[in-house]
Amino acid sequence: MAGSPYDGLGPRAYWRTAVVGRGPGRLRDLYDPRFRITRQMRVFTAGSCFAQHVHRALTREGFAVIDAEPVPSGIPPDVSERFFYGAFSARFGNVYSARQFRQLIEEAAGNRSPAHPVWTRDGRYYDALRPNTDPGGYDSAEAVALSRAEHLRAVADALIEAEVLVFTLGLTEIWADRASGTVYPTAPGVIADPPAGADIGFVNLTHDQVVADLRAILADLRGLNPDLKMLLTVSPVPLTATATGGHVLVASTASKAILRAAVATLMAEDEGVDYFPSYEIITNPAARGNFFAPNLRSPSPTGVRIVMEQFLRAQLNESGSEAEMPVSAPATGDEGDDAAICEEVLNDPAARRGEQG
Repeated sequence: MAGSPYDGLGPRAYWRTAVVGRGPGRLRDLYDPRFRITRQMRVFTAGSCFAQHVHRALTREGFAVIDAEPVPSGIPPDVSERFFYGAFSARFGNVYSARQFRQLIEEAAGNRSPAHPVWTRDGRYYDALRPNTDPGGYDSAEAVALSRAEHLRAVADALIEAEVLVFTLGLTEIWADRASGTVYPTAPGVIADPPAGADIGFVNLTHDQVVADLRAILADLRGLNPDLKMLLTVSPVPLTATATGGHVLVASTASKAILRAAVATLMAEDEGVDYFPSYEIITNPAARGNFFAPNLRSPSPTGVRIVMEQFLRAQLNESGSEAEMPVSAPATGDEGDDAAICEEVLNDPAARRGEQG
């Protein structure tokens, strides 16, 4: 009698040996890089809140991470972090969707002009495409425009340098101008308000739309560097709130599934695209929730450390230690110095009131 095609596979092929038998902190053979990122390669980072951890880890490890808008001298770390210096390769803030990043690339190249680029609140003016990078806003719409023009020049220069794009997909739920399609990182009223008459509506991107956006990003960047590689991750951070009308848990699961499937589609098409499973590491059942902070959304310091340790070990082809990292006790407190700034949490009105949870 012929055996099953599942007979005789290696330990990583079976849940019992690959997950249960290994433990949450030792899934070392989870990731086989399609390509290596050397410390000499110019790396451009972008994405949702979780991408901030990726940027910091690569920078700490001595990779050639692009920083097109370095912090001016004399600004203390707590202030510079609040203004999104050193969070990504430029000060574009959190880029939650592939659509948002696609439009940023097009704008930096001079091929797109966003609709309603300035929003207001309490007499202050905000860059609608990155409203949280300058807390408190600007004195005038002209000041916003000047700052944005300088920012876009930095982004354009950085993209020309890039040899590897490391991009973290965060959301499928977005807010966009209905007439032009311009995507904004926050909904109206969260940080600032669009001008009167602007028609900003909710869009929940489909798998095919996310794939199309990723293809466009890759095509645009390969126009600058034909050898560019793309490393994708999916943020493990669930939605703070959903505008679908459904339960936030169901909406969050659907969103992450769409993003993960879109990555798989792109990888099947292009050998220059890779995926690192940060989402799977943080959410895997063996961790029993201990890779999340008490709010059950933010990755705990232990979870972040394990994700980045596994990523770096695989990329640098290091064997590392078999020692299990301590994950027996639930995470407590916040993320300390490694906390990511996420304006998406402000979608919950309780967060805007300063309530914790």
